Amino acid sequence: MKFKYILAAITACAAFTSSASSMAVKQTKGDFEDKFRQMEEILPTPNDYRNAAGEPGKQYWQQQVDYDIDVTLNEKARRLTAKQTVTYHNNSPYRLKYIWLQLEQNRFKRDSMSELSADFGGIGRRGPATEKPTADKPGKISFGELRKQHAYADNSYGYDVFTVTDQRGKEMKVTMVGAQARIDLPNALEPGEDVAFNIDFAFNIVEENAISARAGYEHFPDDANEGGNDIFLLAQWFPRVSAFSDYEAWHNKEFLGRGEFTLEFGDYDVKMTVPADHIVASTGVLENASSVLTKEQRQRLKKAENAKRPVFVVTAEEALENEKAGTNKTKTWHFSAENVRDFAWASSRKFMWDAKGYHQGGDEQELVMAMSFFPKEGGDLWKKYSTESVIHTMDVYSRYTFDYPYPTAISVNGPVGGMEYPMISFNGPRTKWHEDGSRTYTLAEKRYLIGVVIHEVGHNYFPMIVNSDERQWTWMDEGLNSFLDGVAGREWDPTIPWGVEPRDIVDYMKSDVQVPVMTQSDSVLRLGPNAYTKPAAALNILREVILGRDLFDFAFREYSQRWKNKRPTPSDFFRTMEEASGVDLDWFWYGWFYTTDHVDISVDNVYKLRLDTKNPDIDFDRRRQEELNKPSSLHVDRNEQEGIKTWLELNPDVRDFHDDNDRWTVTNKERNEYKEMLNSLEPWEREAFARAVKEDKNYYVINFSNLGGLVMPILLELTYQDGSVESMHIPAEIWRRSPKSVSKLIVTEKGKQLASVTVDPHWETADVDVHNNHFPRRIIESRVEAFKKEKSKKMEYRDIMHDSKTELTEPETKVFKK
Repeated sequence: MKFKYILAAITACAAFTSSASSMAVKQTKGDFEDKFRQMEEILPTPNDYRNAAGEPGKQYWQQQVDYDIDVTLNEKARRLTAKQTVTYHNNSPYRLKYIWLQLEQNRFKRDSMSELSADFGGIGRRGPATEKPTADKPGKISFGELRKQHAYADNSYGYDVFTVTDQRGKEMKVTMVGAQARIDLPNALEPGEDVAFNIDFAFNIVEENAISARAGYEHFPDDANEGGNDIFLLAQWFPRVSAFSDYEAWHNKEFLGRGEFTLEFGDYDVKMTVPADHIVASTGVLENASSVLTKEQRQRLKKAENAKRPVFVVTAEEALENEKAGTNKTKTWHFSAENVRDFAWASSRKFMWDAKGYHQGGDEQELVMAMSFFPKEGGDLWKKYSTESVIHTMDVYSRYTFDYPYPTAISVNGPVGGMEYPMISFNGPRTKWHEDGSRTYTLAEKRYLIGVVIHEVGHNYFPMIVNSDERQWTWMDEGLNSFLDGVAGREWDPTIPWGVEPRDIVDYMKSDVQVPVMTQSDSVLRLGPNAYTKPAAALNILREVILGRDLFDFAFREYSQRWKNKRPTPSDFFRTMEEASGVDLDWFWYGWFYTTDHVDISVDNVYKLRLDTKNPDIDFDRRRQEELNKPSSLHVDRNEQEGIKTWLELNPDVRDFHDDNDRWTVTNKERNEYKEMLNSLEPWEREAFARAVKEDKNYYVINFSNLGGLVMPILLELTYQDGSVESMHIPAEIWRRSPKSVSKLIVTEKGKQLASVTVDPHWETADVDVHNNHFPRRIIESRVEAFKKEKSKKMEYRDIMHDSKTELTEPETKVFKK
């Protein structure tokens, strides 16, 4: 997926995945809603495939699909031609009469569902910017959109060669359905059986910068090399068998460009024939290094296994030499990969290549080769940080999940801002070239590179290994991965804004474009905050505020290991986290993932109470003092200042009993009633009452309102008049009987006077309005800027008498610089 800091928005209308299920848990009587009702009526019923604990059941199964591919890259034509053999293993208990294929390249056909359903200027539109016209404002088409339209007009995209034959070479019946195809089997595939078939295919590679396709080529014009050079990033390039699962059967929802993939694990054997001066980075292990690398390059690769810092396998000088001229010769690179769910690769003569061994220990994969492939445009930014970021990612992620199981982990620079595949990721940031020949990079580019590498390499864990369904539940990989990339990122440099803190999601949660996290990917209005930031922030809150690190980390690791190399669903995640932590979290999952409620807890008022002693000699005097402490009348104060005498002062000889005894004067009748009250108490009541009177503690009643609807723990900071501060964590369960308003009693010692109360002082719960989190209320700080009124841009305000005399200038012709 695109790295969260550069996410484009997604096209589509808001749609809740299951409104019926949503209504099922909204049980009201009057204005009451049970926020803590259990989710069993929403979640699928446990079965032998997925049990109630969130584990793979005793009869869990999943399919396997193996691929043997020979592919040729025609650099000049920017075209791929390939032959592949697919072997499908039916591990399910069902007979299969047909097999579905995903044909993502067909998304780029002009008549595809993806292209025809694109909304001009629509909310969440992916790709170049456009704006809809209105009655008083013209529409807008960016230069990028014009470039995209021209690319479609000048080229034919999608599979223009596509034939399917059986093992005897006989053509099989294929039904094309948009960007999918159904292969009808001559005989039903029984449980436990295999079937193999062949596919010949070819297509023209899209220009990534024009189409925004997540893969494609990028062209670098070069005066020294006629025609220039390209970087090719190849993903979603071969016809892939759709997933078939216990909970959905065939996953044959067409790819529209946003909701990504759910695939089967399998073994790959892939041979790529490319120009002889190209360097190839790929999923898998290079099987023929002696045929494609020089002896010195192989020695460098071996040296890198135990190097302290990355070693160049292909140096900058060798890459520059390769760039000088193309070749008509070819080389075939051979890679194999076991138990992966996809396969991607990159090819270019521009690549330099560095590597460093990561010794993680363990029995499964002790040595992992972390590697980066990048052109000179990557500069020192890539030399310093790419491969080191790859290793840092594995080091941190493995602590929270499992050891990295693959032999390589690769970061490739190219036109894709950030995308992930097994063992390989495509990442975008580069340095800037200057006239003096130097290259520099901004702080933003440095942060971007480190962040995008951590994020995309992290996707090896989610969803490349923990194989969730990205097309249906994008948050299951993007959200979990964003949570962990925040953990890894803050261990790298906590000053970088990683975008996964609760405070980072408040604007989205109070917006009118929020949809439930459980919404299907292609229907989400704002994919970045919905699938990345909100679930990541929710998991941060779950870890730091609700469960604590020990319980959360144990449960999260349990989920990761249970579903390693398997296909989990949201219910498996929810159930595992509850079962392994031992904490009921249904209220949390429902509120954060199934609703658009937000957090807004207001502290409305605070009452200070003191216990009545019932002794009139004590209580009446206290009440007299309270009366005296009230503000006096301004009228009376000014009379005194002016020396105006009262009638009683002017007539002192006319006084009675009430002038010398106020209404708080104690009588013997009240003293006798007090004694009778004490005599009526049980011994234990009298003892408890006497102690409370003696201690004379302060009783504070704090009233809270839940304005956002999302129940959360109330994190209190109590500040006392002596300057001391106390923190208090009130569990979310305080809202279980009254989800809209609650009160809490706080008792302090006699000398401990409360000065102020703050809810969520450290912004840990994504509360959208921090101004009502304080009692007493605080002054709201803001800024004001002076500005100069802009000159009107209306046509009649132009000085055409003067501007007509302006001398014409020739447009500047930009020349490519090395």
